[in-house]
Amino acid sequence: MSNGSDIKPTDLRGILKYVPRFQGQTFVIALDGIIVADDNFPNILTDIAVLRSLGIKIIIIHGIGHQLEELSKARNIPITDVQGKGVADAATLDLAIRASSRVTHLIIEGLTQNSLKAALTNAIRAAPLGIIKGVDHQFTGRVDRVDKEFLMQLIASQVVPVVNPIGFDRDGRPLRINSDLLAAELAEALGATKIIYLTPHEGLEINGKLQHQISAATLKGILEDKPESINEPMRSPAAHAVKAVETGTPRIHLLDGRLLDGLLNEIFSNEGVGTLIHGNEYQQIRQATKRDVRAIYNLTRQAVKREELVYRTQAAIEKNVEQFYVFEIDENIIACVSLVSYPDKPKFAEIGSLYVMPFYHHRGIGKKMVDYACLMAKERGATNVIALSTQAFTFFTSVVGFEEADKEALPESRLKAYEDSGRNSKVLTKKL
Repeated sequence: MSNGSDIKPTDLRGILKYVPRFQGQTFVIALDGIIVADDNFPNILTDIAVLRSLGIKIIIIHGIGHQLEELSKARNIPITDVQGKGVADAATLDLAIRASSRVTHLIIEGLTQNSLKAALTNAIRAAPLGIIKGVDHQFTGRVDRVDKEFLMQLIASQVVPVVNPIGFDRDGRPLRINSDLLAAELAEALGATKIIYLTPHEGLEINGKLQHQISAATLKGILEDKPESINEPMRSPAAHAVKAVETGTPRIHLLDGRLLDGLLNEIFSNEGVGTLIHGNEYQQIRQATKRDVRAIYNLTRQAVKREELVYRTQAAIEKNVEQFYVFEIDENIIACVSLVSYPDKPKFAEIGSLYVMPFYHHRGIGKKMVDYACLMAKERGATNVIALSTQAFTFFTSVVGFEEADKEALPESRLKAYEDSGRNSKVLTKKL
């Protein structure tokens, strides 16, 4: 277990650089019932206290599947559904209410021990899931309405709202709701920037391989075409993550809640420890096509004259057009960047040909292009990106987090071309 003496000043600097980005934002933290029962649970609540101290707004939603199964066995009462997605009969609902009460108590008790105010809410109005394909789901519910104003008032009063997976219909009757779904609905209603699913699993696996990050669009296609390729326990949060992204939550994290310091490492590091499911924050960025070749050539021509960029003919751009990404406003290309992979060093990728029209400078477009190229490099399996620059190296080091390196950092196939060019560019690298 960590204690105060383990904290290094470098750890604090690493966290503090994220504070301006996250301060005032809302995070929905979804706790699997197994995580509440795990030995690491008190550490998670301490991490939540850290997030609150940094000005991040927190709302907690918890599951009860683990506790529901234990109650069922202890009392020898059969249940019809564990996860809140199938048919919940009266006995299952009764045990779900009891399990939920216990889990909520443990969460509020732990938050209190960390000097945080907390409150169980009835902010979720539910409606029966009804009859689906001829099957009456009885006491299983769906979200009918989220009382956003109530929750925001609590958060503004420095209270952490705790929402359990029991909602109430218009007449005050309780209904069981799936907690993964509930997290997505809460994030949409509150305009949250993150949902963090803390589960007893390392993250999202596809065909047995852990995915450190994946776009919601890609994940949606897999869920539709090959859902069996995703590790079964993650299919529910994955599906609701896609829904959350489509309704406006840009980032969803799936991580192992049993991992010490996992929550903070996931949020306050580029690498993370679980799976990041992201939306397309770069709607105006797309891969270039052959019809963009002339526009890219014209866009970069002045930069080539100033020796900011390497000269490329239109034919050379066309030959490698799949390496380029462009930023488009009103169907006009105003920025571009290239991304090159190296067969001899597949863990490396190179960012180049970065150019933004002068009129659009100081609007964050250059940073967005580099961030997007890094995202694409990481999806391809790269762990390091490099960039060569003669005049814009301060942008790479001060704005997008690159560090200066020796030329020996270049892949062997790139080093010869670097030396032959005679440009003496600075070599810049960044770990993904």
